[in-house]
Amino acid sequence: MGIETALGNTILTTQLSKVVNWGRKYSLWPMPFGTACCAIEFMSMQASHFDLSRFGAEAMRFSPRQSDMMMVMGTITRKMVPVLRKIYAQMAEPKWVIAVGACTCSGGFFRSYAVQQGIDRIIPVDVYVNGCPPRPENMIRGVMDIQKLVESESLIDRKRRIDAFYEALERMEHGSDYEPADEILR
Repeated sequence: MGIETALGNTILTTQLSKVVNWGRKYSLWPMPFGTACCAIEFMSMQASHFDLSRFGAEAMRFSPRQSDMMMVMGTITRKMVPVLRKIYAQMAEPKWVIAVGACTCSGGFFRSYAVQQGIDRIIPVDVYVNGCPPRPENMIRGVMDIQKLVESESLIDRKRRIDAFYEALERMEHGSDYEPADEILR
């Protein structure tokens, strides 16, 4: 039984980008970057009770060259910033970033010179997951938001957003506080 007998005289038309995005949506390969308690909640999200594999993201890759979705979880210190940037740079395009937890999104309650006050000032963030630590349901919601973004965004639009982020990052003065990246990207 071939496709001709199954479809009959039906004609299917679509855009190539829609088909590629549909396939990409259900085959996200997460790269966990966990440094604190949010990573423990991430482990429970992978377990059988919450089961992230229902969304096509069960293939954990601890190599950035094999991942397309970075999940940054926990406190990021200033010494970790070059490492995080390097890992992000090694990921293949297209790539997406989820900032998980209050410490990752805004520095949390660590108002210190040693703690990075939000990773959106060093790499572009696509989805923010709130909580301290966030529940596994919140993290799954973040993955679902990434799936919606993957399905709706073309590669050209994605490249424009990332280029705008880096152009604005270059314009910022290093001596003053940074602009929030979500204002730059939107």
